[in-house]
Amino acid sequence: MTDPGAANTAQTQHDAHTALLRDRVARFVRDGVIPYEPVLDAGGSAAAAAMAELRGRALDEGLWALPLPEELGGGGVALGAYAALAETEGASDHGPAALRYAALLDLTMLARHGGSRIREEYLTRLVAGEIRTCYAMTEPGTPGTDPFRTATRAERRPDGGWTVTGRKWFTSGAANADLVTVLARTSGSPGDREGLSLLLVPTGSPGFRVVRELPVFGAAGQYEVALDRVPVPADHLVGEPGQAPAIAGERLQLGRTLRCLRWLGQAQRAFDLMCERAATRSGSRGPLADHQLVQQHVFDALLALRTTRPLVHEAVALIEAGQDAHVEVGLAKVAAARMLQHVADSAIQVHGAAGLGPDTPLPALFRSGRAARILDGPDELHITSVARRVLRGHGARQPTRG
Repeated sequence: MTDPGAANTAQTQHDAHTALLRDRVARFVRDGVIPYEPVLDAGGSAAAAAMAELRGRALDEGLWALPLPEELGGGGVALGAYAALAETEGASDHGPAALRYAALLDLTMLARHGGSRIREEYLTRLVAGEIRTCYAMTEPGTPGTDPFRTATRAERRPDGGWTVTGRKWFTSGAANADLVTVLARTSGSPGDREGLSLLLVPTGSPGFRVVRELPVFGAAGQYEVALDRVPVPADHLVGEPGQAPAIAGERLQLGRTLRCLRWLGQAQRAFDLMCERAATRSGSRGPLADHQLVQQHVFDALLALRTTRPLVHEAVALIEAGQDAHVEVGLAKVAAARMLQHVADSAIQVHGAAGLGPDTPLPALFRSGRAARILDGPDELHITSVARRVLRGHGARQPTRG
């Protein structure tokens, strides 16, 4: 029989260790990453040098790749414990990249579904930061909510490999990636629910081209890419032919939940800035903190944060347990996106004109909140999907009437 006292002691020690890591990550992001944000946002060689410095510092401080598998050189922190860290590192858009936590999504997918060559040749290098990956799913002129209309095609070559032709857009980090996982049709026609597969494409292959950058409300990092008969080795298929919808669905559940955690961190940053402004700013009618309308902004923002956080962590717990989390992820994604936009908007309002300019991160945080309601599936998609699942469940329980 398990000793309850020993179990409680072990849990207490685990919680204390997680809290310590969270504090260390928070300090790293606050003192290291955030001061570099103007340089990192600008891109170019200066941004690359700054990111290299931050990654070296993360490695020296023992904070590098904490949620990635220990056997591959990561920290081995489980998803449930990482959730607390994800909020903290997400306070800056550049936190996940600087700490190498951003690789978790691609690494998880490739470790579970990649063949032996993919696992042996790329995974350790991915954890070490020697190579970078990205994911290309949506296409120009095609609704991102309907992946079955994918027109990018992969055709078999005589040697068993593939030739990929098509165009993708809103592919995060494509300009600097070494590998891109591409959703392509290996059989059937656009609109068919069968025949979609995932292929890991080296970006240095002939025929792969970054067409243009697609700034989101002025922010860099998204790209349109073209593939013109790009050769892909046979062993770079991710999963089996036709298995893309299942793998992508698994990836999206984890990816959306990780984004929600990071949006919580960004919203907390905006909330703290708002409270600091209210507590320290005075006008002709006294301190802002004494104004009832400012107090309303603070209350509503805090309520949004406190009610969203449990939804996100419920989704984390289900995913970690290997259970179906479609409803919980859908609820969390819509709630977190709305919450971030709401909190950032309130913080801007309390700052006044100062909240619109370059002296605070509030414009960027608001931009992230607005984009969040479309990226990773628009609100409408999640609302419809969750409602249908809930209603189907109720319909199945209704007694038959004769």
